[in-house]
Amino acid sequence: MDGLTQTETRELEQRMQKRQIKEFLGLFSNLVDHCFVSCIDDFTSKSLSTRESGCVTRCVQKHMALSQRLSERFQEHNAQMGQQQQQQGQLR
Repeated sequence: MDGLTQTETRELEQRMQKRQIKEFLGLFSNLVDHCFVSCIDDFTSKSLSTRESGCVTRCVQKHMALSQRLSERFQEHNAQMGQQQQQQGQLR
């Protein structure tokens, strides 16, 4: 953020925070929608059945495990790309 005034830096940080919150809420909304559609099918009661509750728990756990694994793979990929760039820089 070189070359920005303090006001511009604060404004940029606020925008980035808002974007992160918006992205998180979008991911959360997608998770809720997916697990609801996948697991909830009995609307005769206000409460979840044992089967529905278990399904929601497994759905959320799978989603969280998937998100964690994707994050790990993304970090691994970035590390590999960084190493390749360093090697290419050394060869020049």
